Amino acid sequence: MWIPVHIDETRPEPLYHQVEVQLRSLILSGRLAEGTLLPSIREFAADLRCSAITVRRVYQDLENEGLLRTRQGTGTFVAGIDQSARDGYRLERVVEAFERAVETGLQLECTREEMERIWQEAYERKLAETKAEAEKGEGS
Repeated sequence: MWIPVHIDETRPEPLYHQVEVQLRSLILSGRLAEGTLLPSIREFAADLRCSAITVRRVYQDLENEGLLRTRQGTGTFVAGIDQSARDGYRLERVVEAFERAVETGLQLECTREEMERIWQEAYERKLAETKAEAEKGEGS
């Protein structure tokens, strides 16, 4: 199974963090449904061109959060997550990201209008990128 997770070695975040954030988002958004079998650690590491240790850490962290469950000899699956917990967690992450962005904008003396324009442009750009990646994944 192809999972739309990409790592960028030029970013300052550790690889495991990049994978974890993206996989968590896929689970919490519902794009990876409850019961979905994830690739084995080795298979996912090969797909991402990273270490199996990196993927193992991601799977363990997300299992500790209750987002994944592992059955010995069967594999790692997306766990069932209560919809209200899913929504709360999703919105918390978005609020945190917005607050960091607003703080940066205020520090740089951006006006409300500038920040709203930046948000709109970023939203449209990311929406287009997400669509393109989804279409690319369907073609694989």
